[in-house]
Amino acid sequence: MALDVFWFIPTHGDCRFLGTTEGARPATFDYFAQVAKAAESLGFRGVLLPTGRGCEDAWVTASALAAVTSRLRFLVAVRPGLISPTLAHRMAATFDRLSGGRVLINVVTGGDLDELHGDGLFLDHDERYNQTDEFLHVWRGLSRGETVEFTGNHLRVSGAKLLFPPVQEPHIPLYFGGSSPAAMRVAARHVDLYLTWGEPPGQVAKKIAIVREMAAAEGRTVRFGIRLHVVVRDTVAEAQEAAERLISKITPEVASAALQTLGRYDSDGQRRMLELHKGDRSALWLRRDLWAGVGLVRGGAGTAMVGDGATVAALMQEYAALGIDTFILSGYPHLDEAYRFAEHVFPHLRLNCELRPPRSARAIIGEVIANGAVGAPTSAGG
Repeated sequence: MALDVFWFIPTHGDCRFLGTTEGARPATFDYFAQVAKAAESLGFRGVLLPTGRGCEDAWVTASALAAVTSRLRFLVAVRPGLISPTLAHRMAATFDRLSGGRVLINVVTGGDLDELHGDGLFLDHDERYNQTDEFLHVWRGLSRGETVEFTGNHLRVSGAKLLFPPVQEPHIPLYFGGSSPAAMRVAARHVDLYLTWGEPPGQVAKKIAIVREMAAAEGRTVRFGIRLHVVVRDTVAEAQEAAERLISKITPEVASAALQTLGRYDSDGQRRMLELHKGDRSALWLRRDLWAGVGLVRGGAGTAMVGDGATVAALMQEYAALGIDTFILSGYPHLDEAYRFAEHVFPHLRLNCELRPPRSARAIIGEVIANGAVGAPTSAGG
């Protein structure tokens, strides 16, 4: 299977050590542009931009980054309940036309109640997904070129239509994640690609089977993707050491406060992430190549693939065998880890043909030796 591999724009800030400002990097447009340009030049298919009050706005940032890139795709969030489906679709279609077909939509229902209440959304868990279902019913009608009439419990539109269509056909792809039965029903009915966070392969397989069965009952098929962090080094031992170093500055007080905050989320996915380690540092290694340390202080995806290039690629292939064709990855710091991942892991993978643009025939790879010779190539990923 040819894989789509995405990277991440750290609009909430970047660092060398989690849970502290030591070794942190400022969240500036110049830095985001460095990460985006690196991802494009290295051959990543696109980038995910996070959403919420803890980061810069995804739409504004992605629009600015589109102007300094040419091939990179942008996976940008829409938030049902915070924006109308018609306005959101017009924004997406405009982005798609002006960028030459480079926008993808990440439908985010949300699970941080403090944030949701601050944004004026007070629905309970399942009602938020019912609202998302209505939002996507209208969205998909617009995508088909219909004039939409719809009255639901949360949304009502009359004569809704799209005058300026997007570039991508048959429509802009919809990505969506959620681990609850309510979320999976929405995925089965509406989306193109269902995303899971990086649970161990056995747990991911069960979720895929459920969504496949539900989608089949709707007369549909759904693709699958996974959101993970990565720590890649020359050897497995070096990668494991780097993973432990990443959380070495997290104090017990910071870890306890983060666990308490994340435990209040109204999200099955977040609950499943926390259950992988329960705040216990001795339980972070789920297996030799999968580590839950990022989830000590970070909401959302909390696991990382850890190892040398061959080890990480083997874990990706294990997920791919379950039906995962899209990997949305990140690593700290994001500029540095993008290079490490591409250099160590890409040679072991079969990637979509447009992922790796051909090198210039005149490009010098590596440093000239002693001002007199070009270095000889080594084995892939070495």
